[in-house]
Order: sequence, then C-alpha cells, then structure tokens
Amino acid sequence: MEDIRKIIHIDMDAFYASVEQRDNPRLRGRPVIVGGDPGSRGVVAACSYEARKFGVHSAMPSSRARRLCPGAVFIHPRFDAYRQASRQIMEIFQGYTDLVEPLSLDEAFLDVTRNREALVSATETARRLRAEIREKTALTASAGVSYNKFLAKAASDYRKPDGLTVVTPGQAQEFIDRLPIGKFFGVGRVTEQKMRSLGITCGAELRQVPQERLVRLFGKVGQFFHSIAHGIDDRPVMPERIRKSLGKEITLIEDIDDTNEMIALLSELAGSVGSLLRRKGLKGRTVVLKLKYHDFQSITRSVTLGRMLNDAEEILDQVLLLLKETEAGTRKVRLLGITVSNFDRPEDSPSRPVQLLLPFCGGIGRKDMF
Repeated sequence: MEDIRKIIHIDMDAFYASVEQRDNPRLRGRPVIVGGDPGSRGVVAACSYEARKFGVHSAMPSSRARRLCPGAVFIHPRFDAYRQASRQIMEIFQGYTDLVEPLSLDEAFLDVTRNREALVSATETARRLRAEIREKTALTASAGVSYNKFLAKAASDYRKPDGLTVVTPGQAQEFIDRLPIGKFFGVGRVTEQKMRSLGITCGAELRQVPQERLVRLFGKVGQFFHSIAHGIDDRPVMPERIRKSLGKEITLIEDIDDTNEMIALLSELAGSVGSLLRRKGLKGRTVVLKLKYHDFQSITRSVTLGRMLNDAEEILDQVLLLLKETEAGTRKVRLLGITVSNFDRPEDSPSRPVQLLLPFCGGIGRKDMF
C-alpha cells in the first residue's frame, strides 16, 4: 500500500472572545469584541460569533464595529489568559504526537500518522482531541482531517464553529473543486481579486489553468497553486521551525490617511509582536515597518540596532521613527505590518529535522485510516 499521511489541523473557535466568555459568565451569548477602545481609534483583535453575525471581524476599526453592533461588549485583550489557555491546548496536542506545528496561540497542525495512542483512525484522534480540549479548557475547537496540510486547514474552516470535517483521498478532488478561491492557502485579498478577474472563482476553475500560465501570472507561487488544486501538498509538519523573523500585519477594510489612526494600529501590532517574542523567548536587532499604499505599492523601512529588543514600547518607538520615512499621511494606506528579525539564538543554527513519510500497516483500507 502506498505511503499516506494523516494530518489534523486544529483551530480554536473565536479564541480570545471565547476565553473572555468562559471566564465571565455574564458575557456568554452576548456579542463580545476584543480589541481597542472604539473611542480611541483601536482595532478589533477578535470577536465572538454573536458579534460576527453583525458583520464584525478582526482588523476592523473598533469605531466601525461599534456602529455595526451597538450592543457589543468591548474588552481589552488579556494576553496572559490567552497564552495560558494556549499552553494547556498545546500540552494536549503533545499527549498525542511529537509532530505538532503551532501556527499561532490558537491553531496548529498535527501529524498523527504515528501517534502515542496508537490510534489507526485520524478521525477518532481528532474527536478525542476536541473532547479533551473541551473538558480541560471549557473551549471549543474545530478540526480538519486529511492527508496534507492544505486540505486539513481548509477542512477545519468548513464547519466552524465546533466542527469536524474529514477529507479522504477519495473525496479530495471534489472538495477542492467546490472550494471558493479565497479559501486557498496563499490566496489573499489582492490575489483573489486578480484570480476572479481571470475567471477563476473556485478550485475546479483553478485546476483547469495550466501550470505554465499560473507561473506567468503569479510567479513561483503559481506552481504551488497548481499543485494544491490537484490535491498535492508535500509540506511536512515541522515541530522545530527555525524562525528568521516574527511579525504581524493587518489589511484594512478602508484605506486611511490619518496618521493618528495609523499610530494606534501600529501600537496594537507592536503589542502583539512583543508578546509573541517574549512567549518564544526571542529578541531581535532589526525592526521592519511594512506599508502597502492604496494603489497596492508595498514598501518596507528597517533599522538595525546595536542592542536586542522584544519590548512592545521599544518596538513601537522604532516603528514610529520609520513611519516618518514613508509617505503615510500624504498617501492613503491599506496595510500595516511590523516584523522583528536578526535573532541572536545559537540553538537556531543546526539544520532542522525532516519528517519522513511512514507507511500504514497492511490490511487497512483508506476509508478506515481516516
């Protein structure tokens, strides 16, 4: 029997907002928005499903979120609480497999081809993971199960919240063909607009485009689009990813030219980047500001310091100096991002391990494996 992997993608449901609702029973069933104050040009970091029904989503200005959902409860982020919940969840993952690749505080890939519980069915493994998360954290998670990372991640988003979707090898092409183009890995808003202008709105239409044309249109990533449209994604789950940089960015729903609003957004981003750096025990010498103007022109400005830093205020200080070197304010901006790099960690120098594809035991059909 050919080698085949079993990959699970776990994505917590409205994580920050769900933690707030769990810790404060009065918030349960109410629209909750975690983020900056709507009166001080803050942005939405996360929101509950009750708020999403009103059209609220992350990266939206808090003032607009208030207009869309006047009855929402606004809460400032409590990153310590979110990190604590995340640690619990990651510990649960480690109880099943060493091959865990965290993507953020609230989502991760797991390769359960071989797992500590010796479970043959990846679907059963995902059920147990979700049940254990609910039991130990009182939070819900959605899971996608398939034979590669692209399909597992797309599947986890299919029945949110609190859902489980399995895509077997035999179901993969039909699933991909129906998938809206915006749900494909690597297809952001700009790429989606370009694809739609070319008449590519779903996986079936993407699959009909020759690889050579995709490369001409989208560069090297066109090869990847061609592969995943055919259900091919050989990327391994990497538990020891070597980070060369760490950052956050937001794409704004409406272009802005108000520098005070930009500063407020950059303050939020600097806080997130600082928290991530400290959680991972990282410090960097280089701070990069990324901007995308209203006409989609992207620029970066960077500074390399003679000291290491991971403090949000220090990061913001450097970013605001870099902001002065741009045309922000005289030109409208649609994206803001902050990255810290040039880490000083000797343990990052060895080459990272490579996960090998392991065969299943004989006598089991593909359907049973999943």
